[in-house]
Amino acid sequence: MKKFEEKTIEKQVMYEGKIINLQVEKVELPNGKESSREIIKHPGAVCVIAVTDEGKLVMVEQYRKALERSILEIPAGKLEQGEEPIITAARELEEETGYGSEQLVHLISFYTSPGFADELVHVFVAKNLYKIENARGADEDEFVELEEITLEEAERYVNEQRIFDAKTAYAVQYLRLQQTLEEAKRV
Repeated sequence: MKKFEEKTIEKQVMYEGKIINLQVEKVELPNGKESSREIIKHPGAVCVIAVTDEGKLVMVEQYRKALERSILEIPAGKLEQGEEPIITAARELEEETGYGSEQLVHLISFYTSPGFADELVHVFVAKNLYKIENARGADEDEFVELEEITLEEAERYVNEQRIFDAKTAYAVQYLRLQQTLEEAKRV
């Protein structure tokens, strides 16, 4: 048994949805006692850190029902079954922003909420952006507005909670670190 492993004794699917499934698992704890775990199963997602030639971070504003408000986010979306993350990243960048990228570079992947969900987000950096004529639009149930902002504006929006999700806050911190490293090289 792996350190701290919880052995699944019984699994019950409570809900199967378009985006997530919910299951409850009865588990045996490392000390031999039993407990239950509510687990969200998610196919995974991507997000794209895209910066224009003018140094503007490409963002979308959209309403998030779970938060009952609109927030600014980097382009992102759910993996389709069997789809490679880099394909999803290119598709979402185009659909949400009208941009394409000559090169998408995988930066990191991370779990969003491992205490109750298995959603794995793959973060990509888009290099050499270009506008796509007649770009695929957003999904029919998705309403987004493109915004291009400076890093300083993004940092202010984090403090104002206009940027309020982990993937976008990560992107802002990543870009600040890259800028700081570039400045240190020039010294």
